[in-house]
Amino acid sequence: MKNFLMIANKSIIGFMQGRLCSQVNGKIQAFPWNEWENEFSIAESINISAMEWTLDQEKLYENPLMTREGQRKIRALSSFHHIGIPSLTGDCFMQAPFWKSDDGLKSQLQKDFLAICDACLSIGIQMIVIPLVDNGSLENSQQEDRLVDFFLSHEKFFTHKSIKVLFESDFEPLNFKRFINRLPSDQFGINYDIGNSAALGFDPRDEFAAYDSRVVNVHIKDRVRDGTTVPLGSGSADFELVFSELKKINYSGNYILQTARAADGDHEVAIAKYRDMVQNWIAETRPSKRI
Repeated sequence: MKNFLMIANKSIIGFMQGRLCSQVNGKIQAFPWNEWENEFSIAESINISAMEWTLDQEKLYENPLMTREGQRKIRALSSFHHIGIPSLTGDCFMQAPFWKSDDGLKSQLQKDFLAICDACLSIGIQMIVIPLVDNGSLENSQQEDRLVDFFLSHEKFFTHKSIKVLFESDFEPLNFKRFINRLPSDQFGINYDIGNSAALGFDPRDEFAAYDSRVVNVHIKDRVRDGTTVPLGSGSADFELVFSELKKINYSGNYILQTARAADGDHEVAIAKYRDMVQNWIAETRPSKRI
């Protein structure tokens, strides 16, 4: 039987969980404890068919993803509303990075990571995004080696589970290329965040020349240089150039709207607008049909 939760071989425009409901304690991104179930029907109503799950360190094992009852409810909502969940952003890994922790806590956090992988498979998630930015940023070679050693030592686990681990990073392009090349391409790749790269002042041509096919998932976001997230088209991101570069590498992965929150609180209208903008950028980079 075909599992509709498995989205593959076709680019999908999805949204980051929480973007279709009220902000949690003023945060731009956090698991929406009180409204998470509502997002499935809202997404269906505006013809969006994919969601990227979010997971925080706080109350980690209370998140519905991490409980049997919650998993059953997620599967039921996904099936009823036709919303796939192909990926997860693990803010928990950035909030409590095992590669920066002492041995006692490190061991528990690593066990948490493997438990999260098992939970992901229960609802069809096959890609896990690790943000190596902000508190998760790699600050020295020791932290990098600790991270790489963990993933290499569990490579068979990820292969057996068919889990792909994706990294965001604040490394400049050639350094990020060096890092990702330490890990096999079958199970490890790059989550490209348009806004984060714009805020860091990176040139997309340099980035995609370095990353090429290692880019597996894309976060749609706009940020000002050295600044915060802003509405699409009002920041420093050159979307036309980015989508042109994505076309050059024959990118066929998903596009996840990790966009600015609506100032007027009408998040449904904002997400639909941003979805249409992304569709236009994709269309503009497609080769025109010959008559």
